[in-house]
Amino acid sequence: MAKVLPACLLVALLLLTPALSAQHERGLIFNLEIGELCLQSAQCKSGCCHRINGLSLARCASKAAESQECSPKSIYGVYYKCPCERGLTCDADKTIVGSITNSDFGVCKDPQDSYKRR
Repeated sequence: MAKVLPACLLVALLLLTPALSAQHERGLIFNLEIGELCLQSAQCKSGCCHRINGLSLARCASKAAESQECSPKSIYGVYYKCPCERGLTCDADKTIVGSITNSDFGVCKDPQDSYKRR
């Protein structure tokens, strides 16, 4: 039994080594490029899995830039409007119904702009 365990450990290490070294390369499930089919935003390099409507297939898309329509971050992981790029905030009216139906839309704004105007 003592010789079986190290042999199993060796096989496991041999199988995991290529997977660990290739973790930053594009895969079938994660690190998906813009335009590729997705199920969750975590799969996309951009961080946004977007669908046009409830019947369409979701695809990875770019995050929303300043002044573009956006959705606040959602637990669902699939958006009708992508969340904002890093450093921007989605200025949206959040409602309970909108959170459930994924329809709380807003506009990406730079929070630094509100400080500059004061």
